[in-house]
Amino acid sequence: MPVPKKTVRRSLLVASAVLSSLALTAPVSHAAPKPSPSTSPSVTPPANMSTVGGERLGQPGTQVNLASGVPVLPKDLSARSWIVADAESGDVLAAHNAHWRLAPASTMKMLFADTVLPRFPRTTEHKVVPSDLADVGAGSSLVGIKEGETYTVHDLWLGVFLRSGNDAVHVLSKMNGGIKNTVEEMNEHAEELQALDTHAVSPDGYDAPGQVSSAYDLTLIARSGLQKKDFREYCSTVTAKFPGETKKNKKGKQVRESFEIQNTNRLLAGDSDIPVYQGIAGIKNGNTTNAGATFTGVAERNGKVLLVTVMNPEKNEHNEVYKETARLFDWGFQAAGKVQPVGELVPPKNAAQPGAQLGANDSGEAGGAGNSGDSAKPAVGASAATGSSGVGVALGITGGLLVLLAAGAFLINRRWPLPDLVRRRNRP
Repeated sequence: MPVPKKTVRRSLLVASAVLSSLALTAPVSHAAPKPSPSTSPSVTPPANMSTVGGERLGQPGTQVNLASGVPVLPKDLSARSWIVADAESGDVLAAHNAHWRLAPASTMKMLFADTVLPRFPRTTEHKVVPSDLADVGAGSSLVGIKEGETYTVHDLWLGVFLRSGNDAVHVLSKMNGGIKNTVEEMNEHAEELQALDTHAVSPDGYDAPGQVSSAYDLTLIARSGLQKKDFREYCSTVTAKFPGETKKNKKGKQVRESFEIQNTNRLLAGDSDIPVYQGIAGIKNGNTTNAGATFTGVAERNGKVLLVTVMNPEKNEHNEVYKETARLFDWGFQAAGKVQPVGELVPPKNAAQPGAQLGANDSGEAGGAGNSGDSAKPAVGASAATGSSGVGVALGITGGLLVLLAAGAFLINRRWPLPDLVRRRNRP
């Protein structure tokens, strides 16, 4: 089907804007130095934070350009840090302490998934041995993996995304060469994404000295992950069947039944005091003693796709992180197209490199540029990035119009291909 001239013109304008943003992107040296293992988040935001994405994003406090016609931000926000961004253009519509390094809790699993998801086809099977689960932290959230049982990679990722299972994370990490290797790859990938506030110590987000991220970085990481088809599928799944333990039935026959698991993202699954958010399509929540409650979500409404990250609300109310996220989504959808951005979500480093390798796999599985070693470094895909990185803007629902910029080898796609089931489920 021929592409309308209007669409081509719009995409070229977007491409031109991207080139300009690349030229203005803050270099690595503008980011605050990496934390040492002994570093812990401060009680108040630092006076000087990273300026990746724009100078205003490095300033403490709320950053927003209020003007005539722009709705006022919600007044009852208590989070230490938050950000509202347009997933397609990368514009940051508003932010509060965007680069404040805080404990991320299980939102760190987004970086784990974006790094490791391409390594193994979903049909790969793995029999769990005791060493796979030996170092899962006390009090961890678990999906219920049992030693001696065999699981597919698909099963394990459902355990990661729906139940935030640290046991599933550790099994996948051991398959990926071990915890240490996986954490090293996660930190390398964070640097590639220009998520320079982030330092991973554990792959599952379990509290650890020096493990930090920021609302800005978690939003970058989520945006990268959403380039992958499997990532989008898993993070938007509400319920699934998970393999149970093999036992003998009354007849003495070995049987293995399954049990239902539900997504702990309350904007996706709903709860007694919070409804399913209209247009929600993922992504990941977290909660630990050190981090408090954290959440990054993506939602679509009237063709507009927004990303919101909220970290550690001070209000101690049930589901407060989801309630504040919902209010920020509401504001963002009202403000989109009216408010002038205060910064941008920068593209990955490789997206701005001339001569970047091009691919066309949107599977998020192993293959092509998504294997291990040097070959695991991502290609910028014609329909998605298949390795451990993503392109700098959103994908097209129907594939989108691709615009190759010779100077930067950067691909523009028009829409996030968010799961149809989720959109249908949340229509009014």
